[in-house]
Amino acid sequence: MISTLDTLLGEIRACRACAEDLPHQPRPVVMVSAETRILICGQAPGRRVHESGVPFTDPSGDRLRQWMGVDTKTFYGRAEIGVAAMAFCFPGTNPKGGDFPPPTRCATLWRTQLLAALPKVELVLLVGGYAQTWALKDRAKNNMTQTVRSWRDYGPNILPTPHPSWRNTAWLKKNPWFDAEVTPYLRQRVQAILHA
Repeated sequence: MISTLDTLLGEIRACRACAEDLPHQPRPVVMVSAETRILICGQAPGRRVHESGVPFTDPSGDRLRQWMGVDTKTFYGRAEIGVAAMAFCFPGTNPKGGDFPPPTRCATLWRTQLLAALPKVELVLLVGGYAQTWALKDRAKNNMTQTVRSWRDYGPNILPTPHPSWRNTAWLKKNPWFDAEVTPYLRQRVQAILHA
């Protein structure tokens, strides 16, 4: 018997709503199951993830797994860990640097339905400013740094983090409190959920 979640994931993976707006064929990337308890919500897949079809198969993923205190086998092998970005397709590379922002159409089409189909989620990681702004709405602070700095205001079910991209290495150096305060908390929460 096919579940509502399986049906929804099939529809998401077949989605071509942004085909005319993308510089390549759409390839929605999402990794969730009915057992997802930790949901990682980034902005959109990057080029490497678009090519692999697997979320966080890049240096950003390495840093994210380090923050979470899990290895690659655990990250991809445990059904309790899921990934569903704000946009499921790579938006393309901005000639000015970095990737284009995630198209809002994707979140509008799929986000509410997908979250409703994941009733076991206990912890949502809002990775980066786009995810934080969308999910927190008027509860988000003026910028990503302020939102992440206020991480205690959103717990225990929501934890905002910077994006783990190498582009944020300078941010991490300027904000050592993230590694000192947030990372240990995140690791503790992840371990508690995975070993419950």
